[in-house]
Amino acid sequence: MEQLSLFAGAPQSATMPCTVSQLVGRIRALVESDRALGDVWVEGEISNFSRASSGHCYFTIKDAGAELRGVMWRNTAHALRTLPRDGDHVLVHGYVGVYEQRGAIQLYVDHVEAAGAGRLYQEFERLKARLEAEGLFAPERKRPLPPFPHRIGIVTSPTAAALRDVLTVLSRRYPLAGVLLAPTRVQGEQAPPEIVDALVRLNERADVDVIIVARGGGSIEELWAFNDERVVRAIAGSRIPVICGVGHETDFSLADFAADLRAPTPSAAAELATPNLEDLRAQVTRLQSHLAGQMQVALDDRRWALDQKVQALKLLSPQTQLVQARQRIDEWTGRATLALLHALRLRRERLAGLTGRLEGVSPLATLQRGYAIVRRRADEDVVTCVSHVAPGDALRIQVSDGTFDATVAE
Repeated sequence: MEQLSLFAGAPQSATMPCTVSQLVGRIRALVESDRALGDVWVEGEISNFSRASSGHCYFTIKDAGAELRGVMWRNTAHALRTLPRDGDHVLVHGYVGVYEQRGAIQLYVDHVEAAGAGRLYQEFERLKARLEAEGLFAPERKRPLPPFPHRIGIVTSPTAAALRDVLTVLSRRYPLAGVLLAPTRVQGEQAPPEIVDALVRLNERADVDVIIVARGGGSIEELWAFNDERVVRAIAGSRIPVICGVGHETDFSLADFAADLRAPTPSAAAELATPNLEDLRAQVTRLQSHLAGQMQVALDDRRWALDQKVQALKLLSPQTQLVQARQRIDEWTGRATLALLHALRLRRERLAGLTGRLEGVSPLATLQRGYAIVRRRADEDVVTCVSHVAPGDALRIQVSDGTFDATVAE
């Protein structure tokens, strides 16, 4: 019987091995040479769907027996009215290829159409409809949360990031509340009975005011424990209010519908369970200010009433007339002072005017403009013309800021 050798054309000796690239390249050539794999329709359930920043989409398509990685390029994704979601049962078209860098066989999808809801999604909808018909999700069953919880119970995995997120928010917002962890698995077949047991143990305590059920995001398979009927009934039957913070904002589980309050994330659940300490401080400050303002208004009213009575007594007192007389004297004194000051200012202004006129005709003013007074030192006579001096005469010259001596040369 003829068999197709995988290593046809490659070295066969154990001393001459092929490289990984050669092997993967050969596998790729074999896959791409099969025309049937170049034009295939595949039906299965979508899981682990994600869209990269480039716009390309990556997911897994699977059935009960196997799964295959799928890739959908950006232009195909843009052409779709809605992108598939985890749990969708779809019919896709494309071709099978090999991603050589990882040696992975992938289905490159160029067309997607719905083939009905996936098995898990169908189970989700079926159980949701039945429990809703029983009234487990009725709004009137929801109970208000305690405004100031003394102790908060947390149902989650002790190693989960969700626990760290919850504890970080609680320590920041309301460190006054104690925390009691009921550790449990949050994924897998053992998770549902452990979650139920954790809720039962917390309900047996009298010091727990509110319970947070928390888990990070994941696929519908990873979150399926919170769609388990046992977990849903345990949450609905809890005597303590329950906040469900499972998954991301777009993830919904049946536990969300049964809880007294649904939070989009574990961190949001911690915020919903507690008041903000800073808000409380601000509220206390506002109340203090309001109380102080009311007390001040009351004191001002009583002071005003007392002042009115005091004024009435003062009007009837003989001292009032004396005070008024003194005030009139002060007013008259002030008026006289103002009149004297006004008269004195007028006289000063007149004196300043006369002084200015006098200075205008003063010889000193003439000197300030660059002129000088020349005297003979012998008799101090003013020299008014050249004939009044002779060569060798000693002179004294006065300028604006002093005098100096000189001698006639010729």
